[in-house]
Amino acid sequence: MTTVLTPASPLTAADRCDRCGAQAYLRVVLLSGGELLFCAHHGRKFEPELKKIAAEIQDETERLTAVPASANEEER
Repeated sequence: MTTVLTPASPLTAADRCDRCGAQAYLRVVLLSGGELLFCAHHGRKFEPELKKIAAEIQDETERLTAVPASANEEER
């Protein structure tokens, strides 16, 4: 997916997928105005259609596989 080039506010645990209510990891700013939020699953599922209508896509799905700084050596 295309990521946002301009600074945007990070998505938080309070941001929920507009499709299923799971935590959102993608923010899609629409060409027509407004925005949609998606979990990683629905972001991937709708990616081809979203690219057609998106001005910007903020993709934070890398957070799902990131190792927390507090992880011990065995978890890294």
